[in-house]
Amino acid sequence: MSKSVLNLIGNTPLVKAKHLVKNPNVELYFKLEGQNPGGSVKDRPAYNMIKMALERGEITKETKLIEATSGNTGIALAMIAGLFNLDIELVMPENSTVERVQTMRAYGAKVTLTSAEGGIEGSRDFAENKMKEGGYFMLNQFGNNDNWRAHYHTTGPEIWRDTKQKITHFVSSMGTTGTIMGTSTFLKEKTSSVEIIGVQPTENSRIPGIRKWPKEYLPSIFDAKKVDRILEVSEQEAKEMTRRLAKEEGIFAGMSSGGAAAAAVRLCEELKEGVVVSIVCDRGDRYLSSDLFEQ
Repeated sequence: MSKSVLNLIGNTPLVKAKHLVKNPNVELYFKLEGQNPGGSVKDRPAYNMIKMALERGEITKETKLIEATSGNTGIALAMIAGLFNLDIELVMPENSTVERVQTMRAYGAKVTLTSAEGGIEGSRDFAENKMKEGGYFMLNQFGNNDNWRAHYHTTGPEIWRDTKQKITHFVSSMGTTGTIMGTSTFLKEKTSSVEIIGVQPTENSRIPGIRKWPKEYLPSIFDAKKVDRILEVSEQEAKEMTRRLAKEEGIFAGMSSGGAAAAAVRLCEELKEGVVVSIVCDRGDRYLSSDLFEQ
């Protein structure tokens, strides 16, 4: 029995791939972040950013929060802001899936949609301009150290524990980069030999949750020295692997998880041996109105 939904954040399952990897000397594990109460890995930083801002006195019950999001962070912030009785406005591109928008509203958030052409960069500009006009506080997931610290204190230690300290490679999609920054920092402190692999889209590929940021929008929390290698995946690769995850492994996830899994499977086939962990960052049910699962 849990006293609060907040106690259910973290300690997500780590499950071994049964069919995707053909290399007998490599084990691939998926960390199922969709098992968090808000349905994604973003519950971790959302909770930490709000909790720490409250503890420092940066925000109060009277504060109006505003944040740009491509989806999962917004859902997590909406859920957690509601639990703390905080007012929040979430800004996202108008081509975001209806499931995401409706979920945020269900948690009590105000949702403002910006043009699809402007993408998440346009949403970030809108939120920042509104904050500068006054009356709003932005948590700024792209530049907030409490984002990556959430993974340093939870995701990294969980992976280290659940692999019995045998992890050799960690694979993560790169969006705000909080997951890979925090997990890398922890794992590198434990063993310098662990290899951290970031996943980005190929040129002209659109994969929700994975970005190759223009220089002026690169998250300030990102430190390139904490990523040993970057693998690129195409939109088609990500879609196909997302469908394979569901059909072959019973893991119903979103497209960024498929992108990370595609990179992880490719990595497994080139290694002589190893224990690889790939982040499955959310659930597939928030993509059902898109063409992701159309054959």
